[in-house]
Amino acid sequence: MADGVGLRARSGSSDLAERARACAGDVSSSLVLAKALGTELPLPGGGDTLTLWESLATLGAVDLTVARVVEPHLDAVAILAQAGLSVPCGSTWGVYAAEGGPRLHATKSVDGWTLSGTKPWCSLADRVSHALVTAWVDDSRRGLFSVELAHPGVRPLEGAWASRGLAEVRSTGIELEAVPASPVGEPGWYLDRPGFAWGGIGVAAIWFGGAVAVGRRLRAAALQREPDQVALAHLGAVDVALTRARAVLIDAVGVADGPAVGRDVAALLALRVRHVVADTVEEVLSRTARALGPAPLALEEEHARRVADLMLYVRQHHAERDSVALGRAIMTDGAEGEWSWW
Repeated sequence: MADGVGLRARSGSSDLAERARACAGDVSSSLVLAKALGTELPLPGGGDTLTLWESLATLGAVDLTVARVVEPHLDAVAILAQAGLSVPCGSTWGVYAAEGGPRLHATKSVDGWTLSGTKPWCSLADRVSHALVTAWVDDSRRGLFSVELAHPGVRPLEGAWASRGLAEVRSTGIELEAVPASPVGEPGWYLDRPGFAWGGIGVAAIWFGGAVAVGRRLRAAALQREPDQVALAHLGAVDVALTRARAVLIDAVGVADGPAVGRDVAALLALRVRHVVADTVEEVLSRTARALGPAPLALEEEHARRVADLMLYVRQHHAERDSVALGRAIMTDGAEGEWSWW
């Protein structure tokens, strides 16, 4: 049974781990858990970010389907709180900010805002009640809007979700036609707030939790059967990789809960943390597979599903494209900038 994942302590909440395991693989019960955790867990950047990110890591270690359902709801709760807005009682949320293909447009009239167009990559749009959606208010600016997904103007687009990873967390496009929407902040606010970075690091905490669980499978194998030198080398390297990721997450907690930082500093930190954690995930997956061979992937449902889920989930990191963004951020910050320590 998976334990919690702690950042400063050895392990996180065992109670949360049990609650997550009871929901494993099931979207409906995970949404119930999401609603509960939305009222229980602290907001990012509010002084107890450690508890939040440890909780997300614990969810990731227990079951990545549960984590993938809970995380956007918690993100929406945090975004609305940062905008001074409340969450309707009993609601469940997605956050849809991806771009690609035709634009989703926001139009203002005397009756308020409406959204029309298409939005790609809308996970669980057929299961959650509400969403925060980015839409173009003019040719160069995007705003963030809240919408009720039960409105008759919202239509899921047809498309196969063929993934073996996160198979139950279907992501498809949606088409909106004159759907009433409420603005959340001014245009550009969603991306410009430091809280955007804290949300991105929260996702990395889930990746970290998933990597810890995969690493625990390797350690269990070493305890069950005398490992050879190659297995020990892989186990040692996995320990270093996980320790590296844990260290950057701990460091980020101090920044998120410390004195207010600007958007550029927060974005630079998030890029660094997500890069380190994503690299850790890749290394843990690779070394564990090479050390254990095909048997766990072929014969163990929980391990095989976790590996498939994690391989897809970590692709939210954009690999070399995020490296480019990080390099550009370092150049922008300048050699004498506060965060260009090297």
